[in-house]
Amino acid sequence: MFPTPAIDAPTPPRLGAEVRRTGVLAAPLVFGHLSTGLIGFVDSVIAGHHGTDTLAAVAVGTALFWLPMMVPMGTLMSFPPAVSQLDGSGRRDEVGALFRQALWLAAGLGLLLFGFMTVVVHALGPMGIAPEIIPGATAFIHGIRWGVPALTLYLCMRYLTDGLHFTMPTMVLGFGGLLLLVPMGYALTYGAFGLPELGPGGPGIASAVMLWAQAITFIVYLRRSPRFAGLRLFARFDPPRWPPIRQLLWTGLPIGVTVAMEGGLFIATALLIGRLGEIPAAAHQIAINVASLCFMIPMGLAEATTVRVGHAVGRGDAGGVRRAAKAGLVIVLGTQLFSATVLLLGNDWIVGFYTADVAVASLAAALLLYAAAFQFPDGLQVLSAGALRGLGDTRMPMLLAGLAYWGIGMPLGAGLGLALGWGPRGMWVGLIAGLVVAAILLGLRLRRSSSPEKLAPLLNRSATATPVAMARVTNDG
Repeated sequence: MFPTPAIDAPTPPRLGAEVRRTGVLAAPLVFGHLSTGLIGFVDSVIAGHHGTDTLAAVAVGTALFWLPMMVPMGTLMSFPPAVSQLDGSGRRDEVGALFRQALWLAAGLGLLLFGFMTVVVHALGPMGIAPEIIPGATAFIHGIRWGVPALTLYLCMRYLTDGLHFTMPTMVLGFGGLLLLVPMGYALTYGAFGLPELGPGGPGIASAVMLWAQAITFIVYLRRSPRFAGLRLFARFDPPRWPPIRQLLWTGLPIGVTVAMEGGLFIATALLIGRLGEIPAAAHQIAINVASLCFMIPMGLAEATTVRVGHAVGRGDAGGVRRAAKAGLVIVLGTQLFSATVLLLGNDWIVGFYTADVAVASLAAALLLYAAAFQFPDGLQVLSAGALRGLGDTRMPMLLAGLAYWGIGMPLGAGLGLALGWGPRGMWVGLIAGLVVAAILLGLRLRRSSSPEKLAPLLNRSATATPVAMARVTNDG
């Protein structure tokens, strides 16, 4: 997939060392992403045992929460490579000022999304969601929306530490939040410990409380940790300044749109399946939640690859850029083989954690076989996108992803699932097709962007240009 450079070719020991460095960096990120994915797992398990109607409502509510959430999440992904490039070029003293501007961006995105979540529930009926699902989905969304600003601020702080090659807070705070979510989600859903029984609204409120607890804890940690004292992150109050925010948006918005298009493919699928009734909606929620947990592994690897590629760009190391991309590829092939095997052999056992409803469990177990089929293309496309982010190449990948997901995946899935009556299975065939095409197109784009002739102008500017401004070199090329 990647070109062999004419000079500075990595020897096996050097590539092996890069694989180890990427693995060490990625491990906490993977566990941190798994903890985020386990939010949906916890909500789904609690809801599933409360009732099929509750699980279906949480399925639709979760879809409507994460679809718009992916835009600010992806937009803020421009921050880690910017930090990593500053670190790699020996300009750590500039990180604090950029961080304060990124906080303003995160706060603005969080408030915008809160407003969107407030009004989107009125679109459930026009979307064709089954009437019996709408009240519960509305309750879930009204609860979880209060955690949106906390999540965007938390992501900004997490991306700061990730960009500095210190990923442990992502893991610790992620799993720490689950320790709060599990008992609170259970209590609010079932009405335990003297609390009211809120049904599907319970997991939403519990998730919002957990997100604020994580954000506040992260702020306290960054203010008090000696590791970050030299960065002077909170040394002064900086008002929002448009130039750095604009540059973050220039690089980040295409990432946000790309992430939203990929996630939107899955979420739109959930909403379309929601039109088929409670059993298909509940079965799809189980299968997509398991698939999402599997996706957290290559997503963490992709973020580590972004940081490693960005660091190599910052220090002007063309060979390091290609080694970092190849190391991520080597690791992701192994992780996806593991995930596919687990889904193929353990689908019935996995579904048993979610529900005792025989009809729901049978359909969900069948859908997990489709999930096993897209593990390799899913891993390859997200890894390629992560390496391209490290290079600042975000606009063409956005267009390629849009073609794959919405030009091929969604029309095929909707045609098979709804028009031809294949139901959820047809929708999942569309998911597979979209991911396969995305893996091919983004892999070819990475091959082109990591070629010596494309890297040369980017690396020549790395010593003086601001990291986010350097992205214009790649995007315009």
